[in-house]
Amino acid sequence: MRGFRDIFAPQSDNFAELEGAARRVFALAGASEIRIPTVELKELFVKSTGDTTDIVQKEMYAFEDAGGRTLALRPEGTPGVVRAYIENNFAANSPVQKLFYIGNMFRAERPQAGRYREFEQIGLEYIGSAAPAADAETILILKDIVASFGVKNYSVKINSLGCPECRPAYKQELINYLKKDFDSLCDKCKERLERNPLRVLDCKIDGPRFVASAPKQKLCGACAEHFDEVKSLLDGRIEYAIDANLVRGLDYYTRTVFEFQAGDGAQNAIAGGGRYDSLVKSMGGPQMPAVGFAMGVERAIAARGEVAAKPQKKIFVISLDKTCNAKAFEVMYNLRAQGVISDGGLFDKNLKAQLKAADKAGAAFALLLGTDEMTKKVFTLRDFKTGTQKEIKFENIYTEVKTLI
Repeated sequence: MRGFRDIFAPQSDNFAELEGAARRVFALAGASEIRIPTVELKELFVKSTGDTTDIVQKEMYAFEDAGGRTLALRPEGTPGVVRAYIENNFAANSPVQKLFYIGNMFRAERPQAGRYREFEQIGLEYIGSAAPAADAETILILKDIVASFGVKNYSVKINSLGCPECRPAYKQELINYLKKDFDSLCDKCKERLERNPLRVLDCKIDGPRFVASAPKQKLCGACAEHFDEVKSLLDGRIEYAIDANLVRGLDYYTRTVFEFQAGDGAQNAIAGGGRYDSLVKSMGGPQMPAVGFAMGVERAIAARGEVAAKPQKKIFVISLDKTCNAKAFEVMYNLRAQGVISDGGLFDKNLKAQLKAADKAGAAFALLLGTDEMTKKVFTLRDFKTGTQKEIKFENIYTEVKTLI
């Protein structure tokens, strides 16, 4: 089905590699994993993500279940994490949480280069800290993941969207500015202008026309101080640029927002996020500051390029007689316990078929066991690259095989 796909090795190896890199970085930062449901009540995303966003207006996979509930496949991870935080009473028992997730998201948008209807995200939600250090730490955690995975040519942009104290005046100034060209706005921007004019600047149709000349956010003293400290903590640790036009596409962001970009074109963002100090309260929890990010796994892989990891050499175990099956199976299984990739077990097939299977499996060596070998208590090792063979005693099999891989 268009926008959905099967992913096989070696492409799937890239996913595993990035996930592994992220888990290592998260562990070092003291973050713990949360696994959120794939399906939630649709109202969760409408209430949190914002009804002026493209995600809610046209991209959610929403449906009614047998019980008459309106559900949706998760289009992003933050709302589910915040819901879990509230429902499990973290705010009272352990308010500061670094929760990371790795999982598939779903958006019914037009598939294009680097964008699918089912895609994977890796994200972090740092809930409970209002300190600028939390913003900087979140950005640097993302940087460490990107760098650990091997993405080299990327840029980082940051901005501040202000707070409920200074943002209303800016929003009104922006509304007044955009109203002058109201008739030229796309239908969606006409609808969202009064409620969230920043979304106009993020619109793919209208944004490019207005983003450069539109009024810029004037931060209040507290927001300016917060942003200055974030920048100070990032200085010398990551290269970044301040982009006054960066607004991000979700309604709940306040103060710091950021984006990691690689390459050119509309789909150049590989990750992004920001602070959302009002989201927990708006979803029924207490007033609780938070900051987070989400990374598009497919985007990050494309930015780095699909690098084939150097595979460990594979051993294929072959039995030539029914009386040899038990010993061959024992060695195949024990090699895995020794950390050796071992395949085989096709003992019902003849020698030619087993060798053919070994070749298709990409084995570097085969261990053959027949009645003659059983009598001598040896395996015959065949090197597929050189075509040479030698005998290895049973008691030396694990030690010698390890020297080959």
